Amino acid sequence: MDISEFHASRRFADVESGRIAYVERGDGPPALFVHGVPICGYHWRHIFDRARHKRRCIAIDLMGLGYTEIAPTQDVSFRAQAQMLGEVLDHLGIDKVDLVGNDSGGAIAQIFAAHHPERLRSLVLTNCDVHDGWPPPQVLPLMEHSRNGTLARVFQPTLDHPDLARERHSRGEPTPLFRSYFDTSILSDELIRLYLRPLLSSPQRIDAFARYWLAFDNRQTVAIHSALKQLDVPTLIVWGLKDIFFDRKWAYWLKDTIPGAKRVVEVEDGRLFFPEDLPDAFATHLLQFWEEWSKP
Repeated sequence: MDISEFHASRRFADVESGRIAYVERGDGPPALFVHGVPICGYHWRHIFDRARHKRRCIAIDLMGLGYTEIAPTQDVSFRAQAQMLGEVLDHLGIDKVDLVGNDSGGAIAQIFAAHHPERLRSLVLTNCDVHDGWPPPQVLPLMEHSRNGTLARVFQPTLDHPDLARERHSRGEPTPLFRSYFDTSILSDELIRLYLRPLLSSPQRIDAFARYWLAFDNRQTVAIHSALKQLDVPTLIVWGLKDIFFDRKWAYWLKDTIPGAKRVVEVEDGRLFFPEDLPDAFATHLLQFWEEWSKP
């Protein structure tokens, strides 16, 4: 799926939480993919290419991100995002799903799993916010910019001048998006525009983007600890070891906490968004896990 196909295939689920953008590919039992920040459902395109013969792959855009449309007063907390997932599944007539989450989408997937284990055939988590181990210190300045109304100043230069952003990254300077990939060559000008332009397209969208960062409150995942300790849904954890945001210890915390967890797979060169730039390293284990543990 290229960018033009992504735009052409976008659909919307009109639910209580908003007008939720999503794309889907493939046939078979449904699998729902949940991305992180500041990206959108296009993050999963390479996994769709590899999994669409086994699953009906659906990727939503979270509230406050991507191409989803919400009211200015809409709650964008991780709890509210998890509720939205249920609304979208209801809208699509889906009872049970294979759920896959990355980054903040992984925390949202955990919350959904804790509250609705009966709706899951399986759960797959990659590098993500876990228990009380977030927000990562690297995002605290973004939360402060969000409070101060200056968030757009952080991301606008990367959108306006991608070449300068690449130069900054090559000098080791903190640069939005670039620190989350091992292979930064995938960050073409077109991809940067796809991810960042909708977030900065209007004062209302900037406000929604800021509210997403301000929803980073680990009490939301601490609150589900007891439920996770009773979660017997088959679970796979795949963790990139070069992620600067989420340490590998949290992969094993999940493995030790969730009774249904089958194994942890370590991806040597994986950074936060490794399902996008190292898709084979993820898809191989995902498909094998589904074959073993998620029979239709």
